[in-house]
Amino acid sequence: METIEAAKSLAALAQETRLVIFRALVQAGHSGLSVGKIREQLEIPSATLSFHLSALKNCGLAECQRQGRLLIYQANFNHMRELLVYLTEDCCAGNPEICAVSIKKNGKC
Repeated sequence: METIEAAKSLAALAQETRLVIFRALVQAGHSGLSVGKIREQLEIPSATLSFHLSALKNCGLAECQRQGRLLIYQANFNHMRELLVYLTEDCCAGNPEICAVSIKKNGKC
């Protein structure tokens, strides 16, 4: 990943509503969420949601597929992984274990 691409992705995630939307897409996994489901879950007005989904799509963090009349948005996990690799590839002066992340849910790893 190039620096400019990483900066665009990080800038998109630096906005609170987009970060909340992206996290919802990540939690939904590969099945994604319809625009209507995102709007219901997060209580975001349609025009606002459309604007933020477009921003996530334009920087590569989200993808959209049409299923009949529904637009289904999914997190682009490959792009997310590339961004994480970019951020940590030269981590901690050759001590990458310092940058290791443990995912905790309900107090357990």
